[in-house]
Amino acid sequence: MFDIGIGEIMVLAVVGLLVFGPERLPKAAADAARMLRNVRAMAANARKDLADSAGLDLGEAADTVRGLADLHPRRLATGLFAADDSSDDRASDGTSAAPSAPTVARPAFDPDAT
Repeated sequence: MFDIGIGEIMVLAVVGLLVFGPERLPKAAADAARMLRNVRAMAANARKDLADSAGLDLGEAADTVRGLADLHPRRLATGLFAADDSSDDRASDGTSAAPSAPTVARPAFDPDAT
């Protein structure tokens, strides 16, 4: 989310030690965490209140977005080119049933034609 590395965290810790001192730093960190939790809760409540007042159902919107994930080109290609190993093309006695779609014969390879 913030793309902060270990070195930057260490610099922030040193600055925090210099500003607050070793006695007050744990209390300041706890207060900052509590404030961040309150801000997140207020944002979630505001989003819920806005959705309720507008009459929107965010669950349907989330389902629609998840449905759009099926249209990703990689998933489409995988679905198109994957081998169909469904169990419905086998007869009940374990033998292979006749295919429902006609199979297309592959043309013979002619090295002189290329």
